Amino acid sequence: MRIFPEFCAGLKGITDFSHLIVLYWIHMRDNEEERGTLLVFPRRHAVNVEMGVFSTRSPSRPNPIGLCVVGLLKVEECTLTVKELDALEGSPIIDVKPYIPRADSIPNARVPDWTWHGPKT
Repeated sequence: MRIFPEFCAGLKGITDFSHLIVLYWIHMRDNEEERGTLLVFPRRHAVNVEMGVFSTRSPSRPNPIGLCVVGLLKVEECTLTVKELDALEGSPIIDVKPYIPRADSIPNARVPDWTWHGPKT
């Protein structure tokens, strides 16, 4: 991920973290039809249940913002090398935040059974 040079100073201290939260714009779904999607079938999960878009990680949504947790491999000037980024090439990065387990992990969080099937989202 390339960070614009004017924001590069904001990366100070980021190498102290093993994981980051990345918010990105799902630019390939930024159109009137996709933004009007309110009901979806979670495609990456082995279920055939219609769900509200806000109950899923569907890229088709009224405000196409994506979120994922990535592993930070290295930082070279204004470029972050990460693994497991769930964004298409060219997706604009909105923000990068440190992953802090104390704040970002909720032990015993309740989720529906269908979320346990399929790849990581």
